[in-house]
Amino acid sequence: MARFDWSGLMRAGLVGLRLPPAAFWALSPAELLIMLGHGSGPAPMGRARLEELARAFPDDRQGDG
Repeated sequence: MARFDWSGLMRAGLVGLRLPPAAFWALSPAELLIMLGHGSGPAPMGRARLEELARAFPDDRQGDG
């Protein structure tokens, strides 16, 4: 069973999100993690990765492919 870092979660909720204590303790751990941005999916592709893919798979300039 996974353990929660309660001191880290409290710091994130009370300090980072500026939640009042009553609002913090009313949240489920899953709700708090969502508010902190966990589980929101992978980060969008950055410019460096786009350029890497463009070098690996250049556009066909001759129109034959």
